[in-house]
Order: sequence, then structure tokens, then C-alpha cells
Amino acid sequence: MATQTIDIRVASNGRMVLPASVRKAMGLHGDAKVILTIEDDQVRLSPIGHGVSRAQALYREHAKHARTTDDFLDDRKAETAADLGEAASGGEDQDVQ
Repeated sequence: MATQTIDIRVASNGRMVLPASVRKAMGLHGDAKVILTIEDDQVRLSPIGHGVSRAQALYREHAKHARTTDDFLDDRKAETAADLGEAASGGEDQDVQ
């Protein structure tokens, strides 16, 4: 994708308007959320869906074996149970809610 530079006015209250051509290029329609990243003195806007897609791609690239959400939740439950068991055997009175 070619680099494009567009001047945008920022109002005193911090609001700015993304031109229609920018929204179209980013795939934004109607009300939309974007991720704003500040790096040094530069700001980058990314459609939130792109961040999710990147995270999923990174997971697929680095995952050692296929896991489901249920696998993940089962692991967290087991860790919590183990933590609660350690707290109970530690001799300290702790309230768990």
C-alpha cells in the first residue's frame, strides 16, 4: 500500500474528522472502533479487526499444539484450584470469594 499524507485539523477539544477516503481505505463503516498506537512522536490508527486478526495469526504461528478455549479455561480452573489448595495448606486464614 502506498504511503499517503493528509492534513487533518484537530479541534481545541481534541476531536478530528477522518476523511471519507481514509475511512474507506481502512474499511470503516458507520460507527467503528480503531486502535490508536503512539510510537515516539507518531500516531497509528488501525481498525480493531486488524488487531484481532494479527493476534490470531501470531497465536497460530507460535502455538505448539492446537488448543480450544475450553482447554484454556480447564487449565485456568486447575491452576485456581491448585492455588486455593496451597493457600488453605499454608496455614493462613484467607477469604476467597
